[in-house]
Amino acid sequence: MAINKNHEFEDLDGIKCAIAEKNAGKARADFLKNLLESNGYTVVVVPTPPPKAAPAKPATTGEDAPAVPPVPETFTVGVTDVMFNPVNAIFGRLLKTTDGHVVTLAFWEQQESTAHDEIPYFEKRPGLL
Repeated sequence: MAINKNHEFEDLDGIKCAIAEKNAGKARADFLKNLLESNGYTVVVVPTPPPKAAPAKPATTGEDAPAVPPVPETFTVGVTDVMFNPVNAIFGRLLKTTDGHVVTLAFWEQQESTAHDEIPYFEKRPGLL
Protein backbone atom coordinates (compact mmCIF):
# COMPACT_ATOMS: atom_id res chain seq x y z
CA MET A 1 0.00 0.00 0.00
CA ALA A 2 1.26 3.46 -0.83
CA ILE A 3 2.06 6.04 1.81
CA ASN A 4 0.35 8.64 -0.34
CA LYS A 5 -0.97 8.99 -3.88
CA ASN A 6 2.43 10.17 -5.13
CA HIS A 7 4.26 7.00 -4.16
CA GLU A 8 2.39 4.02 -5.56
CA PHE A 9 3.77 0.56 -6.01
CA GLU A 10 2.35 -2.80 -7.05
CA ASP A 11 3.32 -6.12 -8.59
CA LEU A 12 3.84 -5.97 -12.35
CA ASP A 13 4.47 -9.38 -13.93
CA GLY A 14 5.29 -10.72 -10.47
CA ILE A 15 7.89 -7.99 -9.77
CA LYS A 16 7.36 -5.38 -7.05
CA CYS A 17 7.57 -2.00 -8.83
CA ALA A 18 7.17 1.68 -8.05
CA ILE A 19 4.60 3.06 -10.48
CA ALA A 20 5.83 5.82 -12.78
CA GLU A 21 2.52 6.15 -14.64
CA LYS A 22 -0.74 4.28 -15.16
CA ASN A 23 -3.00 4.25 -18.22
CA ALA A 24 -0.26 5.49 -20.55
CA GLY A 25 -0.67 5.10 -24.29
CA LYS A 26 1.86 3.13 -26.34
CA ALA A 27 3.88 6.21 -27.38
CA ARG A 28 3.88 7.58 -23.81
CA ALA A 29 4.96 4.22 -22.37
CA ASP A 30 7.82 4.02 -24.89
CA PHE A 31 8.91 7.58 -24.02
CA LEU A 32 8.95 6.85 -20.27
CA LYS A 33 10.68 3.50 -20.76
CA ASN A 34 13.50 5.09 -22.78
CA LEU A 35 13.87 8.02 -20.36
CA LEU A 36 13.92 5.89 -17.22
CA GLU A 37 16.23 3.24 -18.68
CA SER A 38 18.70 5.94 -19.75
CA ASN A 39 18.74 7.00 -16.07
CA GLY A 40 19.70 3.51 -14.93
CA TYR A 41 16.30 2.16 -13.84
CA THR A 42 14.99 -1.27 -14.74
CA VAL A 43 11.58 -0.59 -16.29
CA VAL A 44 8.59 -2.95 -16.42
CA VAL A 45 5.75 -2.12 -18.82
CA VAL A 46 2.56 -4.18 -18.71
CA PRO A 47 -0.86 -3.71 -20.31
CA THR A 48 -3.31 -2.03 -17.97
CA PRO A 49 -6.14 -4.41 -17.11
CA PRO A 50 -9.45 -3.38 -18.63
CA PRO A 51 -11.84 -1.56 -16.30
CA LYS A 52 -14.41 -3.65 -14.52
CA ALA A 53 -17.49 -3.67 -16.70
CA ALA A 54 -20.93 -2.73 -15.51
CA PRO A 55 -23.48 -5.54 -15.43
CA ALA A 56 -24.40 -6.48 -18.95
CA LYS A 57 -27.81 -5.47 -20.23
CA PRO A 58 -29.90 -8.05 -22.03
CA ALA A 59 -28.55 -8.55 -25.51
CA THR A 60 -30.58 -7.04 -28.30
CA THR A 61 -30.27 -8.27 -31.80
CA GLY A 62 -30.50 -6.46 -35.05
CA GLU A 63 -29.58 -2.95 -36.01
CA ASP A 64 -30.92 -1.38 -32.79
CA ALA A 65 -28.14 -2.97 -30.71
CA PRO A 66 -25.90 -0.31 -29.12
CA ALA A 67 -22.35 -0.16 -30.37
CA VAL A 68 -19.75 -0.99 -27.75
CA PRO A 69 -16.74 1.31 -28.04
CA PRO A 70 -13.39 -0.49 -28.08
CA VAL A 71 -11.33 -0.26 -24.93
CA PRO A 72 -8.16 1.74 -25.65
CA GLU A 73 -4.90 -0.13 -25.13
CA THR A 74 -3.04 1.44 -22.22
CA PHE A 75 -0.02 0.45 -20.20
CA THR A 76 1.27 0.69 -16.65
CA VAL A 77 4.90 1.78 -16.42
CA GLY A 78 6.88 0.88 -13.31
CA VAL A 79 10.48 0.65 -12.14
CA THR A 80 11.92 -2.11 -10.00
CA ASP A 81 13.44 0.41 -7.57
CA VAL A 82 10.53 0.78 -5.12
CA MET A 83 12.13 3.95 -3.71
CA PHE A 84 11.45 5.71 -7.04
CA ASN A 85 8.90 8.50 -6.85
CA PRO A 86 8.24 10.44 -10.07
CA VAL A 87 7.40 13.69 -8.24
CA ASN A 88 10.61 13.60 -6.21
CA ALA A 89 12.65 12.56 -9.25
CA ILE A 90 11.40 15.49 -11.34
CA PHE A 91 11.42 18.26 -8.74
CA GLY A 92 14.56 16.91 -7.09
CA ARG A 93 16.24 17.21 -10.51
CA LEU A 94 17.37 13.57 -10.35
CA LEU A 95 16.54 12.60 -13.94
CA LYS A 96 18.58 13.55 -17.00
CA THR A 97 17.75 13.42 -20.68
CA THR A 98 19.91 11.34 -23.02
CA ASP A 99 21.85 14.50 -23.93
CA GLY A 100 22.56 15.34 -20.27
CA HIS A 101 19.98 18.05 -19.50
CA VAL A 102 17.87 17.98 -16.35
CA VAL A 103 14.35 16.63 -16.94
CA THR A 104 11.78 19.35 -16.31
CA LEU A 105 8.09 18.87 -15.58
CA ALA A 106 7.20 20.10 -19.07
CA PHE A 107 9.60 17.58 -20.62
CA TRP A 108 8.23 14.75 -18.43
CA GLU A 109 4.68 15.62 -19.51
CA GLN A 110 5.91 15.85 -23.13
CA GLN A 111 4.83 19.48 -23.46
CA GLU A 112 8.34 20.41 -24.61
CA SER A 113 10.61 18.37 -26.83
CA THR A 114 13.78 19.47 -25.03
CA ALA A 115 14.63 20.07 -21.38
CA HIS A 116 16.29 23.47 -21.20
CA ASP A 117 15.83 24.65 -17.61
CA GLU A 118 19.39 24.39 -16.32
CA ILE A 119 19.14 26.95 -13.48
CA PRO A 120 16.64 26.15 -10.71
CA TYR A 121 14.07 28.88 -10.15
CA PHE A 122 15.38 29.52 -6.62
CA GLU A 123 18.86 30.28 -7.92
CA LYS A 124 17.70 32.78 -10.55
CA ARG A 125 18.46 36.27 -9.34
CA PRO A 126 17.31 39.50 -10.92
CA GLY A 127 20.01 41.03 -13.06
CA LEU A 128 21.90 37.76 -13.55
CA LEU A 129 19.84 36.49 -16.45
